[in-house]
Amino acid sequence: MKIRIKMIGPLIYEAGFSEKEIELPAETTAETLIDMIHISKQRPKIVTRNGKAVAPNEHFEEGDKIAISPIYSGG
Repeated sequence: MKIRIKMIGPLIYEAGFSEKEIELPAETTAETLIDMIHISKQRPKIVTRNGKAVAPNEHFEEGDKIAISPIYSGG
């Protein structure tokens, strides 16, 4: 299946890209995707699918738009 993935902030440098379409196996989860693009598991982050946060074990579907962002705090 194909999805579009967008990295946000400093994750762009860690992943080596800002946005691209990628081909994934049908049973890919958010956690599996993080491993595939080599983002540190220790780094606090949020994964969204079509604008809504997803759980690490949630599967993606053809055409999903995924964004991965570091978690920011402050004011």
